[in-house]
Amino acid sequence: MNKSGLVDALQQEVGISKAKAEGVIDIFFDAMSSALAEGDRVELRGFCSIFVKEYRGYMGRNPKTGGAVEIPPKKLPFFRSGKELKERVDY
Repeated sequence: MNKSGLVDALQQEVGISKAKAEGVIDIFFDAMSSALAEGDRVELRGFCSIFVKEYRGYMGRNPKTGGAVEIPPKKLPFFRSGKELKERVDY
């Protein structure tokens, strides 16, 4: 399922226009993205938790030239599925 699938499901379930459903989905994802950008954790009980994980910089290797390359530190979102989601998928 992609974003348009979510919009269609919300539109049919609630009975609102497609534009309003898309607005609700946009608000939801924007709020989650903003919270993660500020370093907060997003937790949807039973479904998932998403948090930002920080990775240190390190010395890597360029596979083409074999030379050393410095990889800068970075932050990435980390997804952990909830118990109810795991159980529902593994029926």
